[in-house]
Amino acid sequence: MSDLPNLPVTFRPGRTRVVLLTAGVVILLVISTVAMLLEQLGPGERLSFILTGALIFWVLARLARVRVVADDRGVTVVNIAGGRRLDWAEIVQVNLRPGDPWVFLNLSDGTSLPALGIQPGIDKQQAIADARTLRALAEARSVRDPEASTEQDQG
Repeated sequence: MSDLPNLPVTFRPGRTRVVLLTAGVVILLVISTVAMLLEQLGPGERLSFILTGALIFWVLARLARVRVVADDRGVTVVNIAGGRRLDWAEIVQVNLRPGDPWVFLNLSDGTSLPALGIQPGIDKQQAIADARTLRALAEARSVRDPEASTEQDQG
């Protein structure tokens, strides 16, 4: 397929990422500034304010790090808590149905893996385009057993 992107390609919710990181920085700066301006606070209380702001920033940064990276060997899905590496042959189907919060990858072991790097939240059209691209890549790169598919077609 000539319309497939050159690999590696990274899918991530760009606008959502900008909003989350910007909000995290603003919240950290506001809370830290308030902690420094309130004269009645002691050093421990100021530190607790700043640590709270840093914790909020850390959580928002974890939410912003989600991505799906496709390369020649497969796909790496990085979600909030961790990541998972998949070979192309492990991906049976790429789904983004109406109302889904993000893409789901149906895997050859019968499980489904959420891929938060493609989500229609702020930019629905980009998420649809990214899901279609990942689906096309998975279909083009998956190595299926040709005898099994021939038997299914005949059966």
